[in-house]
Amino acid sequence: MTAVDTEKTPPSQAPPPLLSLRGVQKSFGAVHVLRGIDLDVRPGRVTALVGDNGAGKSTLIKGIAGIHQFDEGSYTYDGAEVHVSSPRDANALGIEVVYQDLALCDNLDVVDNMFLGRELTTSGVLDDATMEVRARETLDGLSVRTLASVRTKVASLSGGQRQTVAIARAVLWNSRVVILDEPTAALGVAQTEQVLLLVRRLADKGLGVVLISHNLTDVFQVADDIAVLYLGQMVAQVETASVTHNEVVQLITGGSNDRAEAIR
Repeated sequence: MTAVDTEKTPPSQAPPPLLSLRGVQKSFGAVHVLRGIDLDVRPGRVTALVGDNGAGKSTLIKGIAGIHQFDEGSYTYDGAEVHVSSPRDANALGIEVVYQDLALCDNLDVVDNMFLGRELTTSGVLDDATMEVRARETLDGLSVRTLASVRTKVASLSGGQRQTVAIARAVLWNSRVVILDEPTAALGVAQTEQVLLLVRRLADKGLGVVLISHNLTDVFQVADDIAVLYLGQMVAQVETASVTHNEVVQLITGGSNDRAEAIR
């Protein structure tokens, strides 16, 4: 058992959902992409969102983030139904998304990337000193020890360090839900472990974390809950401890397994 596993939130201590979707539908023309989706994201827990290519994961996440608007269904946040029509609306609620491309600028340093598009100013002048302090505080709060300096150019960072910067940027703005799109893709073993530990720390700080991943080894290592999409439908959302690797594979590839009705 790894250090990541030992820090999972016990199911008996799971709090009420911070974000809930019920009956969500989304179509693009004649293509019905999401069909009656239900999803719960709880604070202090990592919810892995898994499914084959074309299952609807990206559309679902973009709907939560306000890039797409759902056609039908309810979107409840912190116990109140909300209408999210833009990324700005989602950000205002405390929802941040770290996409797979990370959206980092190689020619800028860590601080400038963390505040990119949200720079702090004083009398119209960039407040570099305050931004540097806040960047250091955020990284320290996540127990990040792999960055020698916050003034290092992103171009010189490893894949794991880049992912760390992108995640730290997401939590810098008092976020409560962080969505991570394939954060360990193309990373080596050591860098993957580093990122998964950081994902676990986010949940330990009380955030609701959604982890999109095709790597079920990573999912079973770090996730408290697993939500499985199949052809636009949520076929199961279960506690990780209640299913096996093979059962999740069967749900991903066929939408059901021998215990599907029991675990849904």
